[in-house]
Order: sequence, then structure tokens, then C-alpha cells
Amino acid sequence: EIHVLQGERPMAADNRTLGRFMLDGILPAPRGMPQIEVSFDIDANGILSVKAHDKGTGKEQKITITASSGLSKEEVEQMQREAETHASEDAQRREEVEIRNTADTMAYTAEKALRDNKDKISDELNKEVEEKVAAVRSTLQGTDLDAVKRASQELSDAMQKVGSAVYQQQQPPGEPPSGDGDDEGTVEGEFREV
Repeated sequence: EIHVLQGERPMAADNRTLGRFMLDGILPAPRGMPQIEVSFDIDANGILSVKAHDKGTGKEQKITITASSGLSKEEVEQMQREAETHASEDAQRREEVEIRNTADTMAYTAEKALRDNKDKISDELNKEVEEKVAAVRSTLQGTDLDAVKRASQELSDAMQKVGSAVYQQQQPPGEPPSGDGDDEGTVEGEFREV
């Protein structure tokens, strides 16, 4: 669903709905995979055209919103005053939503990484990451943002270990990692600026 809003506030719920439309025919896909391009066009008469295009399927939907659905000058000024009045609490709400979304995405990504690399990491590390994911999901149910941040950081640290384990599996046996060791074959060159 594409939800078209008008207003000055960062959270959708605090703005005025101008219209809604569905972009049908999107194939089921993993989170973050569909690519939806939304474009807005306002003509000289104040008519707003909103178009949504799914890059994967080529499906497209649009809605036209006429000037009669707009706001009066007084309503616009009122919305601007409300935005200024609530700026600090809006910023705080936005930060909270971003922290929660980042933590949720991190948990999802960690679960996917565990599934995709199950044969490349130890059972012990797998269990550690699963526990950290559970901790993140648990803190997301509560209201303590500091707990969400801490759990997210602990999950991030555990995922660093997963990354190291996966890349160590990629390294051919007996070959030292690139960048480590002596550069005996390196010869310094001279140059001259002209």
C-alpha cells in the first residue's frame, strides 16, 4: 500500500492523509528485496500525481490528487507551528523508531547469516548468536532503548565473529591471509613531479 500524506511532521501518523493506493502483483520476496520506485509530480494547477513502480515485475499504479484535497493557507501555517512546537519530541520519537528498526533488521540479518553459513560456523558460535538474537527480540518488546542498544551491540560483536569464521573458511589451507607477512618481492620506485 502506498500512503500519500501532507504535513510537516516526520511521523506519518501526525500528518494528513491525501490518498492511498495498492501496488498489486508484487511477488513474495525476502525482506528488503522488492524495489519500489515512487515518484511525485505536481503540475501548474496544483494537481499531484503519485506513481509507484515495482522494478522487479514492472507493475505500476498511480493516483491523482486534485487541488481541492489540499490544505488552506491557515491549515498549512497551523501544521508548521505544530511541527515547530513538537520538534524535540518528534526527533526523540524518530530516534526511537530508527534504533528499533536497526535492531530488528540486525536480528533478521543475523538469522539469515546463520542459515546461509550453518556449515561454516561452530555450533558454539551459532548458539551464541541465536542467544543474542533472542535478547534483541526480547528488548524490542520493552520500552528501554538503552537495553535495545546494548543487545544490538552485543549481537553486532557476535556477528563479527561469524564474519571472521566465514572468511577463514574461504582462505585456502596453508596460505597466509593476504596483507599479513613480509613484502620481500616489493621494490620501491622513484618518481618525479613535472
